[in-house]
Amino acid sequence: MKPHRFLDQLAAVDPAPFYGRIDELGAGFVRATGPAACLGELCEIAGPDGRDCVAEVVAVSERGITLIPLEQDAGLRLGARVVATGGRSGIARGDGFAGRAIDALGRPIDGKRAIEGSIRAEGAAVSALDRVNPAAVLATGIRAIDGLLTLGVGQRVGIFAASGVGKTTLVEQLARQIDCDRCILCLVGERGREVSDLWAIATQSAAPDKFTLVAATSDESPVMRARAVEQALALAEYWRDRGEHVVLLIDSITRLAMALREIGLAAGAPPTVRAYTPNVFAILPRIVERCGAVRGGGAITAIMTVLSETDEVDDPIVEVMKSLLDGHIVLSRSLAEQGHFPAIDIIRSVSRQASRLIESEHAAQAREIAALLSTYDENRVMIESGVYRARSNDRIDRAIAAREPLAAFLCQAADERVEFAATVRALKAARPS
Repeated sequence: MKPHRFLDQLAAVDPAPFYGRIDELGAGFVRATGPAACLGELCEIAGPDGRDCVAEVVAVSERGITLIPLEQDAGLRLGARVVATGGRSGIARGDGFAGRAIDALGRPIDGKRAIEGSIRAEGAAVSALDRVNPAAVLATGIRAIDGLLTLGVGQRVGIFAASGVGKTTLVEQLARQIDCDRCILCLVGERGREVSDLWAIATQSAAPDKFTLVAATSDESPVMRARAVEQALALAEYWRDRGEHVVLLIDSITRLAMALREIGLAAGAPPTVRAYTPNVFAILPRIVERCGAVRGGGAITAIMTVLSETDEVDDPIVEVMKSLLDGHIVLSRSLAEQGHFPAIDIIRSVSRQASRLIESEHAAQAREIAALLSTYDENRVMIESGVYRARSNDRIDRAIAAREPLAAFLCQAADERVEFAATVRALKAARPS
């Protein structure tokens, strides 16, 4: 017999909700005796001023649950009541987020009205057989990238750099110049000033409605910093599934990893290499695989910045991201100190999709120029000290002759946009005869 609809409604009613009490307070986390909750679920904790504090469940055990408050300095006390909100509520998405600046929970931070008409759903990676390789060139307007490190629509690429070598400037230039249907700017653990500067660039562009900013600054809780990426990915997937090309700029993956490490340590996970917890290395691949092009649909072109601990670019997060992404653009402090911008180290950078996307002649020119740059770099000490004698080695002679034309080709002002066809012509002209 089919149940009556009133019985379904009664079954959904919870007249006596389960709750727990805080029995331990730590630096940035709390532990409670309950309620029964799942990982990632949001709970409300009664505050001393009558205002509830929202916290996320990061660990569950027989002894109780561990939570991290979404807001810092909530003033929580032992014995405070903890109530579950009813499962994961999903991530907000919808067209109302176009042209808006929001926080990690989808709340406006741009001073405008609340966003209406959004829907909530959980994100998930597309089936492996539904993912496709990039089929079209992504023109960035930057000669060094378009000419020698050509990217494709739907490619996942990283910008790897230590601090102070022009990473933020390059991200801003890419945001202004890449042609796409939507551009989502996700700032994780950045300074408030950088959030304001990037949002000013978006609002002053010719098409401000194509930009959406998701920000969680460095002073926010690790849960908010991690959720900022989830929010940005949810919006990118929403528009991709509608057949649009979305550029997702995440700055930075390293600060996301640091937030995940804080969450993992609070949950009691064991620290591994450089104190990063296992959850970091489990979550990063999922983020990368949720981006890309899909069969019969749109594409998410993901550009993720990765901060290295030193100029050698060899810390664990760098190595993991290099293995996951479809290419990496390495910035050089040496080039930056010489006033060479963008400070892209062509020799150490690679685009794994370039050979599939460009003409064979263009590819041959790019390989030859990269080889000449490598030859000069290998013999730099001998050349610049005066030990090398001209005409001793034809390859070195060509590398020396190409040095200045290639430097002029690779240098570019931050406000200069070069068409892809013009870049290919200039690349051919810069190659020594």
